[in-house]
Amino acid sequence: MDTQKSKLLRSMAISAGLLAAFAVVGGGLVALTEQLTRERIVENERRARLASLQEILPADAYDNDLVADTVELEKVSGLNVAAPVVIHRAYLDGQAVAAIFPLVAPDGYGGPIHLLMGVHVDGRLAGVRVTRHAETPGLGDPIETRRSDWIHGFEGRRLGEDPDRKWQVRADGGQFDQFTGATITPRAVVRAVHRGLVYFDENRSLIFPEDPEEGGQFPVNSSQ
Repeated sequence: MDTQKSKLLRSMAISAGLLAAFAVVGGGLVALTEQLTRERIVENERRARLASLQEILPADAYDNDLVADTVELEKVSGLNVAAPVVIHRAYLDGQAVAAIFPLVAPDGYGGPIHLLMGVHVDGRLAGVRVTRHAETPGLGDPIETRRSDWIHGFEGRRLGEDPDRKWQVRADGGQFDQFTGATITPRAVVRAVHRGLVYFDENRSLIFPEDPEEGGQFPVNSSQ
């Protein structure tokens, strides 16, 4: 009996040891897989973010890490986003080139229209892209680049050159085209972009806090 009991205890110990070993190995494999997957997810998110930023500012316009070089501001008045707002900063040869930041047009026909806009350090618009919206297909979706070139019409514009009253659609006496059968959508985007330019103008020194060069002007790359 003692021999049988000893064998049973030994068998149970071996089984327990094997289970423990499998648990350790399995846990290690799960942890390794999770780590590798997490790194892959983070890298995929970084690449997706960079692709969206480069739709506004091409890769040859800067030489820093556009995804990582950011500043967070608590001041978000006019952007209609939650604080803090994350602003990506582009530099070339050590000189400030542009800032890219999100904003929202809250008064779209189908709800808020989420945008990403870039502004050169001299205040000139680098570009605007719609990142998310719920506008009516076929009527409001020409704000997307795959549907229309309309959104490219903002590029190169700046405050001062165009009077504030002109930052409206033509139906309201402004200079921006509306869409056939849809005025609310482009009106909302135009107003939001104008607010974005005002925001940049008011917060430029916080986005690029470097000391201004002689003459009181922020450094502007000659290619802009």
